[in-house]
Amino acid sequence: MLHSSLATEVVTMVEFGDLIRAVGEFGLYQKLVVLWISLPMLLNILQIVSQEFMVVDVPHYCNTDWIRAVGPNLTEEEQLNLTLPRDANGDYEQCIMYSPVEWDLDSIVAYGLNATEKCSNGWVYPTAQPPSLLTEFDLVCDRKDLSDVSQSIYMVGLLIGAIICGPLSDRIGRRPVLLISIYGHCLFSLAIAFLPNFTLYIIFRCIMATAASGILITTVPLATEWVGVSYRPIAVVVSQCCFAVALMILAGLSYGIRNWRLLEIAGSAPMFALFFYYWVLPESARWLVTKGKIEEAKKYLKKAASINKRTIPPELLDQLKGETQTKSGSILDLLRKKHLLRMTLIMMCAWFMDSLVYYGLSLNVTGFGLDIYLTQLAFGAVELPGRLSCIYLLQWFGRKKVQAVLLLLAGLMCLITVGIPEDQAVAITILAVIGKFASCASFSTSYIYAAELFPTVIRQSGMGLCSMAARVAGIIAPLILILQDIHSAIPMAVFGGASVLGGLLCFLLPETRGVELPDDTVTDKQQNISKL
Repeated sequence: MLHSSLATEVVTMVEFGDLIRAVGEFGLYQKLVVLWISLPMLLNILQIVSQEFMVVDVPHYCNTDWIRAVGPNLTEEEQLNLTLPRDANGDYEQCIMYSPVEWDLDSIVAYGLNATEKCSNGWVYPTAQPPSLLTEFDLVCDRKDLSDVSQSIYMVGLLIGAIICGPLSDRIGRRPVLLISIYGHCLFSLAIAFLPNFTLYIIFRCIMATAASGILITTVPLATEWVGVSYRPIAVVVSQCCFAVALMILAGLSYGIRNWRLLEIAGSAPMFALFFYYWVLPESARWLVTKGKIEEAKKYLKKAASINKRTIPPELLDQLKGETQTKSGSILDLLRKKHLLRMTLIMMCAWFMDSLVYYGLSLNVTGFGLDIYLTQLAFGAVELPGRLSCIYLLQWFGRKKVQAVLLLLAGLMCLITVGIPEDQAVAITILAVIGKFASCASFSTSYIYAAELFPTVIRQSGMGLCSMAARVAGIIAPLILILQDIHSAIPMAVFGGASVLGGLLCFLLPETRGVELPDDTVTDKQQNISKL
């Protein structure tokens, strides 16, 4: 009886693959689906790294207007000479001032000031420039680490989104979760541009990140569940090429728009154009079948066939009946069943290492010694071939080898930079760009690989767990960058070592190249995969 049940579930999977082939494995309808999921991802990535261009370091020094009470006619240069100490290079100290005294001006000029203290009345930014996060909220000196802390809290939002949106998408569907995430991202990203203080800025970015996470992890299953076996890498990679395009757009936007509020508006306002998604975004027909919503699945399949100018044989549609639906699954299946548990733990580790090295490089755009806008442009430009190459690499070498080798390459590039002298900015940047190439390609591979490994009934839950691991790494990455204050080599050594470890673990994963998506959590399908 158990054998008969398993056989029925395998037939269901094969029948749905036949339906996709009848509809068209990558026709106009699927291309439109890829387009619909690509646009929010393009606008989404702008928010993840845009803060790096809002806190670019500028000259600053302590506000010493206290001396104006006794010397109102002092020139600016005279005021600075009397109230600010100089460093070893003869420049004014940026974070220290002479302690205020209750002397008259003649005494201050005659005897000078000796006692120093940290800036107690804010900072002055002498060069004329549009407001940035750094200048408006004084993210300098003892407050400079607040920028990295803000990025970590943003990653906490991504983690919360992964926890919520993964299981929710398996329960109520891909479409409603994606729509809610898009609309939530619209509202909170635009609201950020009008916030009066840095605390509210951090809170709103955390909420926005929760919505952003819903977009990131919902789009991939929606793409893979609508296309044929051989087109899965194309569907996912093409949509993720928007990351590269977004990074290059960000380099131009941030170069031309130095006012952080206007930059925030420019990066978020276009998201409002996606409100029409309510009428055009489809649900995953494969997910509908696993939930027993056969008639609704047929409606989407017929629409897809019509747009692709194909005809579905009536006998195939007739096989989609209630008794052929697969049993439901839960996130606990990933923990209870050994083959799923091992796969999940290794995949979570791969995502963790991917995220750590990817964000470690992306958020350190100011740390390689060259112009940050050119570095950002190079980082964006290298992502295009990095992600597009996955289409061919995954077809030629399979998922397992590509995932492992790319992580190893990214890690080695980071480790090599540790031994390069700091004054060799060009060499360090070139190695970082190669590392970025490997890390973004590895990240794209992770999305495809995870979507193929996890069964349909818990695909979003599984990818949610992987995304959680990635978001934990995203939280840690900005904090690791703070360690460069101890030694500049520490962050890159950590990123490199972790990535190499992740690459080695990936050799333990099963291969999924050319295998139909699993729909249920029984072991037969996974055992077939592992034999390939």
